[in-house]
Amino acid sequence: MNTIITLLHLAFFTMNTPESPADTKYYEMRIYYCHPGRLDALINRFQNHTTKLFEKHGMENVGYWLPVDNAENALYYVLAYPSKEARDASWKAFGTDPEWKTVQSKSEESGKIVAKVTSIFMNASEVSPLIKPSGSQTNRTFELRTYYCHPGKLPDLITRFKDHSMKLLEKQGFTNVAYWTTIEPDGSQPKLIYILASTGVDAAGKAWDGFRADPVWVKAKADSEKNGPIVEKVTSIFMKPLPFSTIK
Repeated sequence: MNTIITLLHLAFFTMNTPESPADTKYYEMRIYYCHPGRLDALINRFQNHTTKLFEKHGMENVGYWLPVDNAENALYYVLAYPSKEARDASWKAFGTDPEWKTVQSKSEESGKIVAKVTSIFMNASEVSPLIKPSGSQTNRTFELRTYYCHPGKLPDLITRFKDHSMKLLEKQGFTNVAYWTTIEPDGSQPKLIYILASTGVDAAGKAWDGFRADPVWVKAKADSEKNGPIVEKVTSIFMKPLPFSTIK
């Protein structure tokens, strides 16, 4: 009898265990393109000042990376906020902060640093792992991939990742780091943006070869595209984390 009661208790608590709350943060990927010779100045400014000022004004530093092939002198980073309204208020406070104004002025004594800024606003995808600091992991290479879908096909892509792709990527040695869907300013279909981690560019290439040749993937892709192709275009950028990135 005691055994039965214990099993009933376990079943009750298992049934009533709350699921992990959905990630409702408002994410922003920002890409800074630097003037020639000024990337190091930008990195120093972020490392010594900007990231701390972001935190001061309620912004969450998610990750900072440099492209492996960085012909455009770019720095990629992701911030998180409680909401769009919180994001706008934080940036307003940051921009008027006297400490930031002093830091900016001093860092630009030898010339302007940033030539252009691109912002991409995003929501965490339902399939994303918990987006969190990576702890003690080091020496990883990250791949930032953006998928442009055919009209109306984003749900099919999300389903394919959920049911097949993510597990098959892990099978080949990738780590699924984060998945987002973009918030398009014109209200058009979002893109899927995700980040994978591996041990290097060459290792990632071999892993992708293995992924594409996997009979399980070949079947999953064919089954998912019975009503037409899903993905129209894919872009990929390999990146290395900066020392102060929370995801390494």
